[in-house]
Amino acid sequence: MKATTRSLLFVALAAAAVSPARADLPARKYLPAALAVTIAQTAYESCAQQGYKVSVHVVGDEGQSIVALRGDGTSPHTFENSQRKAYTARTFRTPSGEFAQRVKDNPTTGAAHLAGVVAAQGALPIKIGDEVIGAVGVSGAPVGDKDEACAKAGIDKVAEQLK
Repeated sequence: MKATTRSLLFVALAAAAVSPARADLPARKYLPAALAVTIAQTAYESCAQQGYKVSVHVVGDEGQSIVALRGDGTSPHTFENSQRKAYTARTFRTPSGEFAQRVKDNPTTGAAHLAGVVAAQGALPIKIGDEVIGAVGVSGAPVGDKDEACAKAGIDKVAEQLK
C-alpha cells in the first residue's frame, strides 16, 4: 500500500472514530433574540405604565447583551446600570438583589469587585427549568424592587415559551 493511500486511510479511520463522540455532545439551550426582545419590551412598558423612565438589558447565557433599550428621558447611568444588573444576575444565577444582600452581609466578598458586576436590585435570571439561559436587568425606577418587578413582568410574558 502506498504511503499516500495509507495516510488517507488513517485520516478516514480517525474521522470515523471522532464522529460518534459528536452525538454525545449536550444539547445547548439558549435565549432566542425574539424572546429577548419581548422580555425587554414588556419590562420597559411595565415600568413606563407606572411612570418610570428606565433602561433595560437582556443578556444571554454567556452574559453578552442581546437587547439593550434606553428609555426616553432616562438618566445616563441607567443604561450601564441595567446591563450590569443583568450581567450580575446571569453570572451568579440569582436575582441581583440577592447578590446585593450577600455583599451587604459580607462587604469583603471579592465577587463585588469583579468587572461588570453591581450589587443592586433590579435584575432576574431567565431560566428554562433550573438552567439559566440569560437575565434581564432594569434600571431607573425609584427603588430596585420596582425595577425587579418590571423585569419579572418581562419574564412572565414569555413564561410558557421557557418550559
